[in-house]
Amino acid sequence: MLNAEKGAAPAGRLNGKELAIGIVQARFNEDVTHALAQACLSELAALGVEDDAITHVQVPGALEVACALQTMAESEEYDALIALGCIIRGETYHFELVANESGAAVTRIGLDYQLPIANAILTVENMDQAIARQEEKGRDAARVAVEMANLLDELTQGAAPFSL
Repeated sequence: MLNAEKGAAPAGRLNGKELAIGIVQARFNEDVTHALAQACLSELAALGVEDDAITHVQVPGALEVACALQTMAESEEYDALIALGCIIRGETYHFELVANESGAAVTRIGLDYQLPIANAILTVENMDQAIARQEEKGRDAARVAVEMANLLDELTQGAAPFSL
């Protein structure tokens, strides 16, 4: 939801200094996905993720994002991944197919590899909705990736997670 109350992450969980992040950006609706990527990259930098710790690749469209994410996950080189794309409803059932299949694939890869994947593949009714969300959702994706990478590290290291 645009401008939703998202709650505050524990401060220590938003430290990206030691993290390696992979980003897969769909080119379809490229103006929007470029804005998503720029907002995401800016936020990753603000969270301390080093430029050389970020791998950013592009694929043709939202359905191709999962293949690149899976290859990155299999490499075991990343602490978290980020999916960027924009699916705009058209006149046919194709919107539902692309939205449902891309979303399910991103989730499945994250679960299969126990790797956080921030899904910022926008699914919107029109270009105005996409433009209204592109920067916020790009920043959100960066924050989700860093927070979840740190949380999973805490959980697998046996450390007590930050308390509320």
